[in-house]
This record gives sequence, structure tokens and C-alpha cells, in this order.
Amino acid sequence: MIVMDVAALQAFLARDFAQVAADFVVERAEADGLTLRLRVQERHLRPGGTVSGPAMFALADVAMYLAILSRIGPVALAVTTNCSMDFMRKPQARVDMRAEARLLKLGRSLAVGDVMLFSDGMAEPVARASLTYAIPPAR
Repeated sequence: MIVMDVAALQAFLARDFAQVAADFVVERAEADGLTLRLRVQERHLRPGGTVSGPAMFALADVAMYLAILSRIGPVALAVTTNCSMDFMRKPQARVDMRAEARLLKLGRSLAVGDVMLFSDGMAEPVARASLTYAIPPAR
């Protein structure tokens, strides 16, 4: 069940993570997952014009964070405890990227999920991430 919809998640980013909120657009938040877009800017690029690994990590991490919040509400202190990424192919040069996040397990204290990253104009994923988040106890 969705607790925070697209508008609520975008507002949360703007309020609590203003430093990066303009980089991301929440496109979909549903029970089966979340879609997040990275608006690629010059600062996200590595030499050669492709999106850098750190920018792709940020996209995967924010996508999973928001997928979790879409289900549990605005718990700002949920934190990444583990991430493993496989970079499978080079993204397109200077184009936006899309993350497709899905939760595999959502417990009281841990959430586990995966994220597939796509470069606009490419059908095959460019990277895959597996993430675990710690959820703070309810107060």
C-alpha cells in the first residue's frame, strides 16, 4: 500500500533534500515499485560525456530510499546499510537516466530491494544495484 504518492515524495525531496531535489523527478510510485529520473547535467558526467558511477549510485540510492518512503511515510532517518552495484554497459552520452526500484522485503527494521538503471534511448539496463536500508524504530 502506498503511503506517499508522487507529489508527496517530490515535496519531501524539495523540503528535506533541497541540495539535490532539482536533479530528480519521481515519475511513478506504486505498490510494485518506483520510477525515478535523473536530470543529467554537466556535473553528472565523467570524461567522454557519459554519466559517472557516483551519479548512477546516487540515482539508485535515492530511488530505493523513495520506494521505501512511499510505503512507510516520511522517515527521513532511514539509511543505506549496504549497496552492491554492477555496471553492465556504458550509458548514452549526455542523456537522462531512469531508475526502476522494487522492494523485495520491507520489514520493521530493514528493507531490501533492487534497482535497474536505464539510459534514455537504450532498451537494456546500464547498471543494477542491490540495496539494504535500516529503518529507525518508531518513536
